Amino acid sequence: MLVIIIIIIVITAVVIGYFFINVSKNETPTPEVVSDTPDTKMQTLKISSPAFEALGTIPSKYTCDGASIIPPLVIDGVPEGTASLVLIMDDPDIPESVKTSRGIDVFDHWVIFNIPPDTTSVKEGLKPEGVAGQNSSGKTGYVGPCPPDKEHRYFFKVYALDLKLNLPEGSTKKEIEKAMEGHIIMSGELVGKYNRISKI
Repeated sequence: MLVIIIIIIVITAVVIGYFFINVSKNETPTPEVVSDTPDTKMQTLKISSPAFEALGTIPSKYTCDGASIIPPLVIDGVPEGTASLVLIMDDPDIPESVKTSRGIDVFDHWVIFNIPPDTTSVKEGLKPEGVAGQNSSGKTGYVGPCPPDKEHRYFFKVYALDLKLNLPEGSTKKEIEKAMEGHIIMSGELVGKYNRISKI
């Protein structure tokens, strides 16, 4: 009789223990772990320079006060599917007198297109492989900053396109921007500043 009572007590304890364990699980379910890190990182096309920081002063050697040579640039994060790159440098801070006399709102210092998509840098003083567009001086090639009145901002812009542009050498920025419409995969921008008043 004692043995039967012991067996009943053991079975009852097991059943009660099992019941409480399951109730506890149902009351505090284990939360699903969600990773904060996405499977794929969002790509960002970047352009920078080892010669000056973003929004920093462009050294005079790259301006009309120096040798007016091409500054070194670094291009990073070119997305897959890019067929060509476009590089544009312009100055939106030109004086009203220049806008009126030249009939422009922005002075284009450098325009180059059909740059190979595997290009990761522009060497100091060297034009990258590609087709030269026309700057606001009516010539091809790089024109260094030469602000006549105050500090100006100079925008170095890079565009990743899904095609090569069917345009001739010497095409204007406006013509290039028109041809780029609907074909820009990604873009990046670097802004440098220069004021030659204090250098004169």
